[in-house]
Amino acid sequence: MNSLIQIRRDLHQIPELGFQEFKTQAYLLQYIQSLPQERISIKKWKTGLLVMIHGLNPAKTLGYRTDIDGLPIKEETGLPFSSKHELCMHACGHDFHMTIALGILTHFVQNPINDNLLFIFQPAEEGPGGAEPMLHSPEMNEWLPDMVFALHIAPEYPVGTIAIKEGILFANTSELFIDLKGKGGHAAYPHQTNDMVVAACWLVTQLQSIVSRNINPLDSAVITIGKITGGTVQNIIAETARLEGTIRTLSSEVMEKVKQRIEALVNGIREGFQCEAVIDYGSMYHQVYNTETVTREFIEFMRQDPKVNVIECTEAMTGEDFGYMLKEIPGFMFWLGVDSPFGLHHAKLSPNEAAIDVAVHVMTNYLTFKGNQR
Repeated sequence: MNSLIQIRRDLHQIPELGFQEFKTQAYLLQYIQSLPQERISIKKWKTGLLVMIHGLNPAKTLGYRTDIDGLPIKEETGLPFSSKHELCMHACGHDFHMTIALGILTHFVQNPINDNLLFIFQPAEEGPGGAEPMLHSPEMNEWLPDMVFALHIAPEYPVGTIAIKEGILFANTSELFIDLKGKGGHAAYPHQTNDMVVAACWLVTQLQSIVSRNINPLDSAVITIGKITGGTVQNIIAETARLEGTIRTLSSEVMEKVKQRIEALVNGIREGFQCEAVIDYGSMYHQVYNTETVTREFIEFMRQDPKVNVIECTEAMTGEDFGYMLKEIPGFMFWLGVDSPFGLHHAKLSPNEAAIDVAVHVMTNYLTFKGNQR
């Protein structure tokens, strides 16, 4: 078996939530320390790693980032190497991302280039967000790259396909939690209560008017309420209710407008139902914006490679905290085709492992070109 496939299967069995990636960090560290160490320097940051491969004649540092955390999902793939951690799964392909990073790293330990290469093994991409604090940490600031690159698996594309675009690729995203508290009581005496199930239902309906009536139709925004909880039993009027959802926009200005309207509507519920209401925006991710010049260079470079099919895609409403790195460092992210019938965050996601070698091939070729460019 291809050694990278075995690494992927090992990592797939030990998914861990954000900032709890202790086994994952130990596995990565053990592998990296098994390689020749002459050109390698390693720093830990929380549960992540920064790994520098020192170049032969460095003029700059190129960064490659992978995320390392899993999701709180019970795996349903039935694979012989399924997750050993119940209720946790690599359902977003971070096991693939890490394996690809190790494959690229191994190649450049054995085949050094002129420039330095920084491999960023970032925790907590799925939440609460590791990219921004890692970027601003003393450890990374000492090794801050001049450019930074990353990829994300794409189940909808066939193996061998790279999908990318200049400019915005992924949306601005924000979590949304709204807690309502009124007055509970017996179902037979509703006039003595403030029913938070009714308040929550009114609010959900009103929230849907924001995109349709407050946002320019030529802009893009999505508000999703994915979970509602409230009450205790069927014959007691609910004293509390909680709404959980997400906001997604293609500009930071629209994100601010959406939040202003949410706050106005929640104020209306607070007054109308004489209740308490608290909004928490949770984790917020900056848009992934691919630097135009370097992205165009990458597209033109990869179109010369007969082993891959490069397509220019449209932007997506998915969120990725890699956007914080691209906000301050030039670079790009691309979609890697992995040909799975089940999508990201699905309990049956099973990407085609042939995509690992494709990604390693793509990035070793491009980084060799970029790292020897003078």
